[in-house]
Amino acid sequence: MDQELYSKERSASLDLLLRFQRLLVSKLYPADCVGQVPNTYSPDLLGVGSLLKKYTALLCTHISDILPVATSIACTSHRHFAEVSCVVDGDLTGILLPELVVSIVLLLSKNAGLMQEAGAIPLLAGLLEHLDRFNHLAPGKERDDNEDLAWPGIMGSFFTGQSCRNNEEVTLIRKADLENHNKDGGFWTVIDGKVYDIKDFQTQSLTG
Repeated sequence: MDQELYSKERSASLDLLLRFQRLLVSKLYPADCVGQVPNTYSPDLLGVGSLLKKYTALLCTHISDILPVATSIACTSHRHFAEVSCVVDGDLTGILLPELVVSIVLLLSKNAGLMQEAGAIPLLAGLLEHLDRFNHLAPGKERDDNEDLAWPGIMGSFFTGQSCRNNEEVTLIRKADLENHNKDGGFWTVIDGKVYDIKDFQTQSLTG
C-alpha cells in the first residue's frame, strides 16, 4: 500500500518505465522447469535478455548525462548537494536504478549464465565512476569513513574546513558520553562541533 501511495507522486511515464522494468525482470526470473537442459535458453528468454540490455543501455546513457551535471552543481555547497540529491532521488537515477541493480544481482545469483549472455552488467559498471564522484560530495563522508564511532558534533571542523587534528590533544566525546553526563546532572552542550560545560553558567544565570 505504501508503494501504491508513493507511485501516485511519480509521473505517469516514470511509473510506466518502472512497471516495464519489473516485467522484464519477472520474465527472466527462473521458474522450476522439469527436464530443461542446463545452460540452454529459449529464443524468447534470450529475446527478453536482449531487451533488458537495450533498456539498461538507454537508462545508463541518461544517468551518465545527468550525474556529471548534478555533481558540478552539488559541489558548490552542502545546501546545493541536498537540493540536487532530492532532484536525483525523484529522477530515473533514484527510482529505477537502485531497483534494477538489486534485481540484476538477484538474477545473477539465480542464473549467472543467462545474465552473462544478456550482457547488461558491464553497462552498469560504467556508472560507478559517476556515482562515486557524486557520493564523495556528501557531507560527512570523511567522518563516516574515518571516524565511525565519533560524536557527530565534531563535524563542525569538517564544514569550516579546519582540521581538528593539531598539535594539541583533542578529546573526542561521543554522543552517548554527552547524554550520560547530562543524565548524571551535568550540562554539556555542543556549539560549532565543540562540547562546552555550561553548568556553572546555568547556576549564575537569572533566567535559569
